[in-house]
Amino acid sequence: MAQTAIIEAFGGPEQFKLVDRPVGEPGPGEVRISHRSCGLNFIDVYQRTGLYPLNLPHALGMEAAGVIEAVGEGVTHLKEGDRAAYAAAPPGAYCEARVMPAAQVCPLPEGVDFETGAAMMLKGLTVNYLFHRTTPLKRGDTVLFHAAAGGVGLIACQWARDEGITLIGTAGTDEKCQLALDNGATHCINYRTADFKAEVAKLTDGKGVDVVMDSVGKDTFEGSLDCLKPLGMMISFGNASGPVPPVNIGILGGKGSLKLTRPTLFTHIADHAACQQMAAELFAKVTSGAVKIHIDQRFALADVAEAHRTLEARKTTGSTVLTLG
Repeated sequence: MAQTAIIEAFGGPEQFKLVDRPVGEPGPGEVRISHRSCGLNFIDVYQRTGLYPLNLPHALGMEAAGVIEAVGEGVTHLKEGDRAAYAAAPPGAYCEARVMPAAQVCPLPEGVDFETGAAMMLKGLTVNYLFHRTTPLKRGDTVLFHAAAGGVGLIACQWARDEGITLIGTAGTDEKCQLALDNGATHCINYRTADFKAEVAKLTDGKGVDVVMDSVGKDTFEGSLDCLKPLGMMISFGNASGPVPPVNIGILGGKGSLKLTRPTLFTHIADHAACQQMAAELFAKVTSGAVKIHIDQRFALADVAEAHRTLEARKTTGSTVLTLG
């Protein structure tokens, strides 16, 4: 039996309840993993509220790290006793142990502890596809990155610095802006005290940026489009402020033949080999010291509701983990 955080109805954090669930044995292509730490992400909020619907009741959580307890037939990249971490579907990481598909579970290097592993997989793999797999980026390019002091944002700031990319961040307080700057952002705009669109125009001499990476959604979408240079790419990869309203595709032509995409991590990691390669690239960034994972909040699994409240109130910086044991 494994203690597991589930929801039986969509709604606020009060919907969480802890139950004991049988774990079972892995079938073909599966592993059983005993978790040491679980990650917290905004996608978990979208699933809890029903923005991304699930069949209920359902456990939540998309990333964790722990030890492989058993492997099913056909699994060759993992064995019993291996340290491992993942960002993977289906949801269900908020638990002490689970049986799950093995393809997106990755061997965790010895130099990376379990909390770091749990805190970085979904966020770090997201940064990987944003910078390497969505549109060509090269040294000297300029990116506007919203929520630059969050879990994904702080990794992105460091990733950009390591690869010679100018990153203009936005954040909601001066302290968060300083955190982004300390982690490699070239500039950071406090969007509560300044118009980020006007500030980006000043910082780029009116030229605009090559790429916008926007996980905020509704509140920043239109302004983000206006920050792009002609032929620029808008990457909308989240909805923290709510879903983006329907878009008249014609505005992209009027604003300079812009490109718009709405990617998801789980498309990029659906292929086993691609997932393992992306994880290896992320681990290399972390073990080399180019990227440091900031774990700024820790909650016990029993306090998962409070963890969600804190995340939704925008009171977090860096990554948040749920601890087990």
